[in-house]
Amino acid sequence: MKLSSKALLATMSLPFVIAGCSTMKPQQDITAADLQNHRWELVNINGQDFNPTARQKRPFIQINDTLKTSGNAGCNNFIGQGELKDNQFRVDKMGMTMKMCIGDIMDFEQSISQALQEWSSLTLDGDKLIIETEVNTLTYQLNDANQ
Repeated sequence: MKLSSKALLATMSLPFVIAGCSTMKPQQDITAADLQNHRWELVNINGQDFNPTARQKRPFIQINDTLKTSGNAGCNNFIGQGELKDNQFRVDKMGMTMKMCIGDIMDFEQSISQALQEWSSLTLDGDKLIIETEVNTLTYQLNDANQ
């Protein structure tokens, strides 16, 4: 059986392709210790840098050593029990203050609270915590100095 030059090239390059794939780094498993006792501040939402307006606070998340999670969603404070499973995170039984938030700040805040209350994908990239839902991607920067 004689192989064409294309088939021979494909056959010879297959080990290199397989070797290249096997050296790809798998996504890091996130543990509770990676999240605990840190303060994370929102810096980017859906690829856009976040800069709070004068009427808005910078949203943040703090997670303690039992995964109790608290923070601010831009206008209102929240608290609940964080849960971590297979690089997915959510805040169960989240309670939130009920200040009146004006206009688009309320919509923004609802995006954050929804992302935190449903199971969302987590990624750690250096000092950045990325929370992804089907609708939004929230990027938080580690800032323990403000804890």
